[in-house]
Amino acid sequence: MFSMSIEEQKQAAAHAALAHIQAPCRLGVGSGSTVKHLITLLPQVKNNLASVVASSETTARLLEQNNIRTSTLDSVGDLDLYIDGADEIDDNLQMIKGGGGAHTWEKILACAARRFIAIVDGSKQVKRLGRFPLPVEVIPLARGYVARKLAAMGGTVEWREGTVTDSGNWILDVRGLELTAAAEQERQIQQIVGVVENGLFAVRRADLAIIATPDGITQHGG
Repeated sequence: MFSMSIEEQKQAAAHAALAHIQAPCRLGVGSGSTVKHLITLLPQVKNNLASVVASSETTARLLEQNNIRTSTLDSVGDLDLYIDGADEIDDNLQMIKGGGGAHTWEKILACAARRFIAIVDGSKQVKRLGRFPLPVEVIPLARGYVARKLAAMGGTVEWREGTVTDSGNWILDVRGLELTAAAEQERQIQQIVGVVENGLFAVRRADLAIIATPDGITQHGG
């Protein structure tokens, strides 16, 4: 029986997403290894793209290398569709994102989109979020203050030293949080002064997850 490798799963999930890009589509494009496969496939549906907005400087460069012209969110307005990967996704289509440090821009595009599709390989599926450390983007001045607040919530906090986001901020990675009420906890973290954005995508979760496993593609949501 044919069984797909992780990279083949990522490519398969990205390819399956192409069918959802219908003209004229104002598309937001996420970041990460699975999205890289999507970007290389986008020229196949280029005629369906009214405009494309990138979630990171890295994504913008990759799009341009594949002859996909990018626009700003301000010039485009709301998006028809946002496609992105995830570091973790549960059965309720809630996610942790931000392993690459782009979750603030990613969440902005997700919230600006009428529809949000997550494309992942099977290793990203979890029953409960929290195995992957939760990234929290912070204003540099507030790093210590925010870290203490996150520790008081039960987390073990590590500064992702040397990483600067596209907005010029820093990242704290938080391990050990019991994310049993992810949407409520997302809001709670967001209320800490100095937090720019956290990597919980529970308030704005995916509308559809395209999940590639070694045995094929499954889709959850609508």
